[in-house]
Amino acid sequence: MIIGIDIRMLAKGGKTGVEEYTCNLLENMLSLNKDIRFKLFYNGFRKQEMNYGWAEFSNVETIKLKIPNKVLDASLRFFDFPRMERLIGKIDKFFSPHIFLSSVGPDVEKIVTFHDLSFEKYPEFYSKQKNFWHFSMDPKKQAQRSDKIIAVSESTKQDLTECYGIDPQKIRVIYSGLSSAATGDISDEKKKEVREKYRLPENFILYLGTIEPRKNIKSLISAFDRSKRSGFLKNSAMKLIIAGSKGWLYKEILGMPEKLGSQKDIIFTGFLEEKDKPVLYNLAELFVYPSFYEGFGFPPLEAMAQGTPVITSNISSIPEAVADAAITINPYNTDELLSAMENVLQNEKLSKGLINLGKKRIEKFDWERCGRETLDYIID
Repeated sequence: MIIGIDIRMLAKGGKTGVEEYTCNLLENMLSLNKDIRFKLFYNGFRKQEMNYGWAEFSNVETIKLKIPNKVLDASLRFFDFPRMERLIGKIDKFFSPHIFLSSVGPDVEKIVTFHDLSFEKYPEFYSKQKNFWHFSMDPKKQAQRSDKIIAVSESTKQDLTECYGIDPQKIRVIYSGLSSAATGDISDEKKKEVREKYRLPENFILYLGTIEPRKNIKSLISAFDRSKRSGFLKNSAMKLIIAGSKGWLYKEILGMPEKLGSQKDIIFTGFLEEKDKPVLYNLAELFVYPSFYEGFGFPPLEAMAQGTPVITSNISSIPEAVADAAITINPYNTDELLSAMENVLQNEKLSKGLINLGKKRIEKFDWERCGRETLDYIID
């Protein structure tokens, strides 16, 4: 059997959720059956080497095409051409870990992973450019044309059936895993190094993720500010750390602490190195992730892996991910968020209970299992 896999999302060299998913999935899937040949396909003019261990497996062939992405996407969108078999040779199945456009012949089975449909349900959370990109990928058509769909959560599966009218029998939910880096132990030396690197205070509440409207950071800032002014945190040394890169419409979020007069207590770290993220989770007193929508939402699980209590949203896929191991709140209700934060911070029994539940919860998310289930579904 020959399976083609679209790895164009890795050609940019970024490390978003989709890239993380693709890298970890391939690492745990490609070595499972040496009798299967894999053709990994990417394209573009820029030189981008695939420096991954799995790219060197004996049953893996990496194919780079020098076609500008915009040209290829336009041709696929308007002419449904060229077919993948013409680009990379004979294949029996073609797997896309993301919704990049592709075309295959009637004899090739097509499998696509959908991570979420936030762009359909909440287009206001995205820039015009990003919404146009989603439009140009024509995800509804891709879902309808696919022979099989992998959804990363039951929530995403439900969205696919409701938004696109996809037969639920065609969709398999396969949970992703947590990386070993996220779950590993952290030395005191490393903690000291990261604390000094980002000038972290002794005690802080943490948000970690992209700085953009969908993440509902403004509500977190507002709740924290209210607690510092007249609530449980009044006169305390507790700070709020907002860690992560800028998304879109971030300026209002960045300017909010100054408007409130709380800029000394609210710290933006800016870009955060991947290897430092688990350390920040570990150092935090509390992790708060009040997002309005997630395809799955791994930051709360990553915080649990580092023994940090979690408060997060009670909508979209997030309750499915965290189950009873986190305090879940209505992200549209700042009072509820404020009350939850103060309860966890002042109730040691509650905090320790969440930590213990979190440690058990993360056992459910394993990349080895994800790789095995994904390959079984593809070749079935």
